[in-house]
Amino acid sequence: MLNGGTLQKLGGLALGRIVVMAEKPSVGRDIARVLGCGTRGDGCLIGDKYIVTWALGHLVTLEEPDEMDPNLKRWSFQTLPILPEEIPLKVIPRTRSQFSIVKKLINDKETDSLICATDAGREGELIFRYIYEKAGCKKPFDRLWISSMTDEAIAEGFRSIRPGKDYEGLYASAQCRSKADWLVGMNASRAFTLKYDTLLSVGRVQTPTLAILVRRRKEIENFKPEGYWTVTADFGDYSGVCFREKWDPDTHVPTKAEAEAIAAAAKGGTGEVVLAETIRKHELPPQLYDLTSLQRDANRLLGFTADKTLKTAQSLYETRKALTYPRTDSRYLPPDMIPRTVQTMKLLPEAYQKYVAGALPEGKLPVSKRTIDATKVTDHHAILPTPRRVDLNSFSADERKLYDLVARRLLAAFYPACDYDATKVITRVGQEMFRTTGKVIIQNGWHDVPVSEGPVRARKSKGEQEEEGALPPLKVGDTRTVKAARIKEDVTRPPSPHTDASLLAGMEAAGKELEDEELARQMKGSGIGTPATRAAIIERLIQVGYAQRKGKTLQATDKGVQLIEIMPPELASPEMTGKWELALSKITDGEQDPERFLEGIRRMCVFLVDYARNNAKPVAFPAEERRGRGRRGNGATPPLADTVCPLCGKGKLRESPLAFDCTEKGCKCTIWKDCLTRGGGPALNEKLLRLLLEKKQVAGSSGTIQLGEGSIRFFPRGSETPSAVRSLAYEKKQG
Repeated sequence: MLNGGTLQKLGGLALGRIVVMAEKPSVGRDIARVLGCGTRGDGCLIGDKYIVTWALGHLVTLEEPDEMDPNLKRWSFQTLPILPEEIPLKVIPRTRSQFSIVKKLINDKETDSLICATDAGREGELIFRYIYEKAGCKKPFDRLWISSMTDEAIAEGFRSIRPGKDYEGLYASAQCRSKADWLVGMNASRAFTLKYDTLLSVGRVQTPTLAILVRRRKEIENFKPEGYWTVTADFGDYSGVCFREKWDPDTHVPTKAEAEAIAAAAKGGTGEVVLAETIRKHELPPQLYDLTSLQRDANRLLGFTADKTLKTAQSLYETRKALTYPRTDSRYLPPDMIPRTVQTMKLLPEAYQKYVAGALPEGKLPVSKRTIDATKVTDHHAILPTPRRVDLNSFSADERKLYDLVARRLLAAFYPACDYDATKVITRVGQEMFRTTGKVIIQNGWHDVPVSEGPVRARKSKGEQEEEGALPPLKVGDTRTVKAARIKEDVTRPPSPHTDASLLAGMEAAGKELEDEELARQMKGSGIGTPATRAAIIERLIQVGYAQRKGKTLQATDKGVQLIEIMPPELASPEMTGKWELALSKITDGEQDPERFLEGIRRMCVFLVDYARNNAKPVAFPAEERRGRGRRGNGATPPLADTVCPLCGKGKLRESPLAFDCTEKGCKCTIWKDCLTRGGGPALNEKLLRLLLEKKQVAGSSGTIQLGEGSIRFFPRGSETPSAVRSLAYEKKQG
């Protein structure tokens, strides 16, 4: 535990009371424990030298247009584009009481300085700075930057704390991202909604993501299956598939007649080996996980959505202290992490110890640029287990599965390569060529660490399916009699629908297919969104009805297809979004002027409004989604029997795809199904809502939901402070 004597002075700050601001109460409690702040206060924990408080996620956000100017409440082309030089900040009503506590603490005359201890990333920086600015605080502050929530990591973070000014670039980037999303979202959503008399949500990140789904849906719909045949010759101790360079691909015989002719000519003939080569190949071990690669593997191997993976990883980071910071885009470690990585391996649960020796030959960590490279570590290093003993039995089933993936990846990344001999044989029979491939494992290497604890069925590619194992010893000039020749009919298949894994890959790689090679090179690693935001983008597309899940797949809806049809290519293409993400990265590094970036965003907004007004294509959206049918006209079902509105007490509740609302005319009761999810609570369904109406309070594994007078609240397990509070009266949907 740290105390005032240990940390009398941090980063040059003067002696005196220091207020530490965390992002969430749970993180605040961990920090308070390390700092010795054991006295409970109102929205804070108090010690001799420090007071730890928290932001409950977001306390401050940008104002809506009508809050800036009442004339903007009515949507009209005459008021577009909306391009304020400054967008004022506002206190979020549902957490106003906590903001008042934070404001009083940081401006108190006894407070000498602050420490920003929000999540160590762009969004966390923005949360602190917006609160700091809205509270009118001028006091100096330092920045706590940690990648693990263990007591040791927190203490080390305080010992190496840095001045807040070192993160000005990160704040500028975060502020630009926030303003850009506001400007594009407000202008484009209003403009296209007015044009089509249908409530449409348009965003600089969600729209190009939707375009990826729409493109795949159209590829599937427009796909025309074509039949083909393959011809396989049996040479006795091996077999080969007929190929010609002019076929596409080269083993697909276009017609049945041609396939039958090849088989008939080959049967009983003599095959001569014209090529026999064996090449030693090295399959390198996988790299460590960043968030996107972890989300992709968790979707592929465990069936987790991207959002579920992020929430589970965040729980393992914050609550279990078992993983390092998950919202990272780096797959590398700095050299100074080598001793800690060795320690981590040795402290892994017993189930993994049988693999540790292979990752630590002669007790040392094998170092290569594939894992250890300081130049490729961004704000945070790759995701690792923390160097502490954990009790896997205390984890939830999902937590155990995800921890297992990360632990196994840590070990596999430091194993040797898999070495194998790849053999290629070409046998000529008359005028036809038959190809045979084989694969013999020399050293299994990193494949000795299974990717997960359960059985994994990985789908093999066509090329992998051809490699069956060892071939007989063959050399050029060897001959064989063709014992049999068979043909097989098959049909080409359409592309598979996207999954979370493939969509994340598409978002990460967006821009790499650009014709402009220089731009594609510059955009490498930028893509659409960031690892921390991509899961939320996917869920947002589902919430607004542009995409839907069908089993494990993600597919664009009819509405999503229509939206992309009316969008200008500049907004639907990943090129513009990739450019913006690249610019934001440069702003973080101090290589680009923030105002130059925002000026480009403003020009884009002018273009989008003009495009919507004058150039958008005629598209008829479904009648049930038109604004003229009112806020309840989005597919509401008949009233739910035996329900009473908790707001007016007169009407019944009815369910729509996104919410529950009241049938009583004039009642504004609207309970969004996802109103508690941002606070870590569950999504609401009919069963849970009925239970709430009956009992007013429902406790579950994640926390407690309370239905009170005029509001619904969620209290995380073990917390006395609600992490989500929503009014029952109709309000603009959050998120």
